[in-house]
Amino acid sequence: MLQIETERRGIIQTTFSFFSPAEAAKSQFPETKYMGSKQVLLPFILSRLSALRFDRVLDAFSGSGCVAYALKQQGVEVHANDFLKSAFHIARSTIENNATFLSDSELEALLKPNKKARGFIEFTFGDRYFTSEDNRFLDNLWANIQELGGPIKRSLALTAACRAAMKKRPRGIFTFTGMKGWDGRRDLRMSMKDQFLIAIHQIHAAIFSNGRKNKAFCKDVFCLDPKGYDLVYIDTPYISPYSDCDYTRRYHFIEGYCTYWKDAEILEHTSTRKIKSYPTDFSTRAGAVDAFGRLFNHFHNSDLVVSYSSNGIPSRDQMVSLLKRFKRKVEVHETEHQYSHGNHHHKVGSNNNAVREYLFIAS
Repeated sequence: MLQIETERRGIIQTTFSFFSPAEAAKSQFPETKYMGSKQVLLPFILSRLSALRFDRVLDAFSGSGCVAYALKQQGVEVHANDFLKSAFHIARSTIENNATFLSDSELEALLKPNKKARGFIEFTFGDRYFTSEDNRFLDNLWANIQELGGPIKRSLALTAACRAAMKKRPRGIFTFTGMKGWDGRRDLRMSMKDQFLIAIHQIHAAIFSNGRKNKAFCKDVFCLDPKGYDLVYIDTPYISPYSDCDYTRRYHFIEGYCTYWKDAEILEHTSTRKIKSYPTDFSTRAGAVDAFGRLFNHFHNSDLVVSYSSNGIPSRDQMVSLLKRFKRKVEVHETEHQYSHGNHHHKVGSNNNAVREYLFIAS
C-alpha cells in the first residue's frame, strides 16, 4: 500500500510499497471534484431509486463515474457511457473492470525512463500548467503506458495520470494558465509522480467484482443500442443562465492526453492551447429542448431517471412535459444543493451555484 509521510520542514517526503489486490476487498470510489459530479448527492439519488425494480442499467452520461459505481455496488449490471475519453477510461477502470490491477512490476515499469518518450507536452505547453519536471514525467509516462498489456491496464494508468494532472491544477481545470488560483495547498506542491502513485492506489482501492458483466462505452448517446435496459440514468451536460456546459474546454488537457493529442485539433491561437470542442444540441438554448425530447424517445422503452438543476435550461416544467410525452407517470424529487465548482474563481460559492437539485423519475 502506498503511504505518504508527514510533511517536514516544508518538504513532502513520499515512500511507496505498492498496493496489493487482496486489500481491495472493501471498495471505495475516489473523491472527485469533477464539474457537475453527483457524489455528494448519492444518498438523495439512491434513496429515490430504491422504489424501482431494475437489473440492467445504463448511465448514459457517466462523467466522474460515481453514480455508475454506486449502482454497481447495488449488484446490478451497469453500462456506463460518456463521449469524453477521460470519462470513458474512468468507467472502464472502475465499472467494467472487476478484477484487473497493475502489478508491482508494471507500476515500476511505468516510472522508468523510456527512450521513446517524445516530449510533446513539454514542447507544446511549456510552463502553462506544470513544471518542466512534471511535463517530462507525463511525456515519459505516456510512452510507458503504450507498453502495458491489455486495454483495461492502459485505462487504469490513463485514469491515474488524468487524476494526477487535475490534482495539480487549482479547481482541477485547464481554462487558465500559470499560477492563477495557486494557494500553496499540498496537492499543488506535490510532484506529478507522487500524485500519479496516489491516484493508482485510490483506483486500486475502488476495484471490485459485483459478479456482473459491466461495460464502458465512449459513444454519442444516440448511437447506443437502447434495447435491454430496465433503467436509464441521465445526467447530461446542461446550460444555465450562469455558465456553459463545455467540458472539453475545462478538461482539454486530460482529454488530449488520453490519445496524446492524436486527431485532436489544438487551437494554437489560444493561451491555454485547448483542443477544439464539438458542441451538441444539449449545449445550446435553441437546441436543448429538442435534444432532450429525442433522448427520451431514444430510450422510451426503459424507465428514465434524470438528474437536473433548477438553473438549467429547459425549465423544470418543460422537463416534466417532455417526459410525459413518453411516460405515463413522472415524479419529481428535489433537494437543496450548492455546487462548489464555478467556472471562474469569483463564482465559486456564489449564490448562482445554490440550486434546487431535481430527480425526475419517469416510468
